[in-house]
Amino acid sequence: MSLLEAELKKDPACTTSLSNYLAKDHPDESKWADCVHCGMCLESCPTYEITGQEQHSPRGRVHLIKSVAEGRLSLNEQFMDPVFACLDCRACTTACPADVEVGGLIEEARGQIRQAMPLTGVKGAVSKVFLQGLFPHQNRLNKLGSLLRFYQKSGMQKVVRKSKLINIMPQHLVDMEAIMPEVKEPVRKKYKDVNVIKSKGETKREVAFLTGCVMDVMFSDINEASINVLTRNGNDVTIPKNQTCCGALHVHAGDRDMGRKLAKQNIEAFKDSDKVIVNAAGCGCALKEYPELFRDDPEWHEKAEEFSAKVEDISKHLYDTGYEIPKAELKTRITYHDACHLAHGQGIRQEPRDLLLNIPGVEMVHMPNSDRCCGSAGIYNITNPEMASAVLDNKMQNVPEDVEMISMGNPGCMLQMAMGVQKHGRTQKIVHTVQLLDWAYQKEDGKGER
Repeated sequence: MSLLEAELKKDPACTTSLSNYLAKDHPDESKWADCVHCGMCLESCPTYEITGQEQHSPRGRVHLIKSVAEGRLSLNEQFMDPVFACLDCRACTTACPADVEVGGLIEEARGQIRQAMPLTGVKGAVSKVFLQGLFPHQNRLNKLGSLLRFYQKSGMQKVVRKSKLINIMPQHLVDMEAIMPEVKEPVRKKYKDVNVIKSKGETKREVAFLTGCVMDVMFSDINEASINVLTRNGNDVTIPKNQTCCGALHVHAGDRDMGRKLAKQNIEAFKDSDKVIVNAAGCGCALKEYPELFRDDPEWHEKAEEFSAKVEDISKHLYDTGYEIPKAELKTRITYHDACHLAHGQGIRQEPRDLLLNIPGVEMVHMPNSDRCCGSAGIYNITNPEMASAVLDNKMQNVPEDVEMISMGNPGCMLQMAMGVQKHGRTQKIVHTVQLLDWAYQKEDGKGER
């Protein structure tokens, strides 16, 4: 009998005033108050689809979180497993008639677990190195990027692959290395001495741009395309120098203190900006949810509310403010994958599709269950590789085979879907939505067809 099944056999009226949560950052009761365990969320949940286990369903996780608050469960490993096995994809909230915020509850519960059971040993060391020692420090990330560029351009990558030395790593890391994108110069480094990147024509507005941490190291070409598209459409672009990692990975991992530290730095860095443009769905969702981190801090909660109201995904910004429809044809068949934190987290679905459909020559092929999680979920594909792989396999079954490209708006999804293409013997190219728009503009300007 599972932990949840045992709990469900107990008298539901048997509650106490005792809470087994720690005083700091406990889950918000208002988030589970409207859950009536109706089951509307079950079919939307990728982990429930795979396991069929109630504790790995949204309503099951809500019940467990509520049970700890009522003193019926403890903060232990049995509670930890279903909480950290969640993809935090937010599909359940979309499906829920009462809009129960399961994602917020999961993140708050993870914070409690990490307070009660901090990571130790190798896992603790790895977490500290990456989440605290690397991602919040752009200079260190840039040095890592330089090493990766050397690894790719020196021929070392070919030697490592040919000699099979790469196979000493776990298989899921071998798969990730195989689809590593070409690492180029970070945008923040390229424009470090530029205060404003001026619009290519009449200036209509000024926007600030979040470069991201991993985004600017692994996908600087997407950041460059984003700047090109923004300046093409009347936007002067600033890149605040003191910006940092959005903190999404830290909050997902239960490190809410570091999440708050990074949030404060970004709020201050962008305080003079009227609009903050983001091209990564996970980052955008995290920025919009900064107020959640300061629920018990009135001063910073107010600042976070003001900040989050300025955050906008690049596709929505272009759609809402009007943009130049390209004249050049790309002549390609594509399908579109809804990144979870864009579709479910921010409610943005049609805007990126319209950007793509308005490019001459682009033919859009519908992807069934396009808003189903791909299994990336931040670093979930590293921490939970088996479940992430199973979720990806389900996703790839829905990807049309007769397309040349799969477009999306999140870097984590791009890496995960690239692994799916490789694993399933496909040939599709993985692209960011804004890249296609930029390529159409470049072709129109006579800079060649991509």
